[in-house]
Amino acid sequence: MLTSYAAHFDTPAGYMDFARFGPPSREVVAATARAMDETARADHTTVDGLMRADQAAREIAARLAGTDPEHTVLLPNASTGLFHAALGVREGVVLAPRTDFPSNQYPWRRAASLGRVTPRWLDPAPGEGIGPDLVRAALTDDTVAVSVSAVDFRTGFRADLAALREVIGDERLLIVDAIQAFGVTDMPWEAADVLVVGGQKWLRAGWSTGFAALSDRALGTLEPVLTGWTGVEDAGLFDGTEHQPAPDARRWSITHLSPVAAGAFAAALDLVERHTVAAIESAIEARVTELGEVVERSGGRVLSPADPARRGGILSFALPDQDPLLVAKALQAEGVTATARADSLRLSPHASTPPEISERVAAALSSLRN
Repeated sequence: MLTSYAAHFDTPAGYMDFARFGPPSREVVAATARAMDETARADHTTVDGLMRADQAAREIAARLAGTDPEHTVLLPNASTGLFHAALGVREGVVLAPRTDFPSNQYPWRRAASLGRVTPRWLDPAPGEGIGPDLVRAALTDDTVAVSVSAVDFRTGFRADLAALREVIGDERLLIVDAIQAFGVTDMPWEAADVLVVGGQKWLRAGWSTGFAALSDRALGTLEPVLTGWTGVEDAGLFDGTEHQPAPDARRWSITHLSPVAAGAFAAALDLVERHTVAAIESAIEARVTELGEVVERSGGRVLSPADPARRGGILSFALPDQDPLLVAKALQAEGVTATARADSLRLSPHASTPPEISERVAAALSSLRN
């Protein structure tokens, strides 16, 4: 456990479902309450003051992503960014894993229905994600982009973004959904042309928070189909004419986002930056390793990659001859929150998860043998 980081949270020790939702810090809760309180007593300075949270959040997000605010735009969620990207591709084939979370599928299906792109679905081996060899074998002359998850939501498989960048070259776009990795996994984000992040999971910022970081290649290639009135030049000039899309990442803005959410996002990102991604990642990895050992000692089968360098903060496992729902109930009886699926369970601890959680998991799994 990263004690200095954990001190900012009131989350129960047994909560290990961060891959689904990350309970926010006291700072995020306070920032939200403070902003809402200001709106309740609004005067002529309130709105402009609250809107400054957007800039603060973009600056921190940009630093964590290894870019600058001009290449960064706040979004309400990761899916909005993926739709921007999918509808922005004018034509060609886009490679994406069939096993990915549906948020990385429906944008490409919708773009295909409009005749803009042709998705080609890749089928990674069980327990694996989309790797450079799989992509290399699928590339054709008409491939224009590859869209992947930085960390697979099922198994925690970590994509090798640098290797994917090398395989696809400089003419194709690499689109990365980093919702299961950003802020807790040190990865070469600069390899991505489009990096989309939602803040409600590992960043612990609450819902309706997120951002996208766009490379110059993406800005020059993707058509700004969804650009709204806040994403154009001279957005404050209401003259009844169509304005040109902004030259930077602002072109992905559709309308003003909630400044309350932006303030919460800035608070969450600041906490990550202060405690560092490296320290947070190290603490999470320690918990995942311990939990994997507990599962194996209990006769379970770990479905996540064994090599820490190839996985994020997710530990998926199955117990032979045990219904995952019954396993989940046993875990709940010990105060442990996990994700139960039809064929497996998923534990996703954070840097605030204490070491004693392994004892609770061991007790829960042991109870199933009695």
